[in-house]
Amino acid sequence: MHSYMQNRFCIAFVIAAALTFGLRGTAAQDAMKPKPTEQVGFEVIGIGVRTNNTQESGPNGAIPKQWQRLFMEDVLNRVPERLDQSIVAVYTNYASDWNGDYTYILGANVKPGAKAPEGMVSKSVPAGAYVEFISKRGPSEKVVPEMWKKVWTYFQTPGNPSRAYGADYEIYDDLSDPSNVLVRLYVGVKP
Repeated sequence: MHSYMQNRFCIAFVIAAALTFGLRGTAAQDAMKPKPTEQVGFEVIGIGVRTNNTQESGPNGAIPKQWQRLFMEDVLNRVPERLDQSIVAVYTNYASDWNGDYTYILGANVKPGAKAPEGMVSKSVPAGAYVEFISKRGPSEKVVPEMWKKVWTYFQTPGNPSRAYGADYEIYDDLSDPSNVLVRLYVGVKP
């Protein structure tokens, strides 16, 4: 009888532990799930380039070169009237859909009306409906492509909203440890 009670206690403990840790895991997974959200509009000033996903999937992608420029040319310190220390990457001026050309702007959130210095561009990111994706922590060259793969899968799934192809943006709050980056991505959706 004594071992029967011990076995029942052990089974109950294992079930309780599994439920507790399983719920924690679920909460962490839920935090990573795409979430519909309304975002306010804002202004960005930075460096821009025209590219497409075919180019970016090869060795001559323009986006990595923009990141090199951002740091090598000290672009962020030349952006006027910055509102915070985040880095913002905006995907905009889509020619069609994810297969077409788009403009990639890498820079910072600025006060409304700030003027772009020579060699930089400004962009108004519209307010509206977006879906928020949050990357895993890790090196940006790994977590950003993984996050975009998640985006493509999400928008191909029936029942999910349709992309607006107006403006999408990534926010990098802290790049002090390039091997442990967390990125928030906002993809514009049709109302």
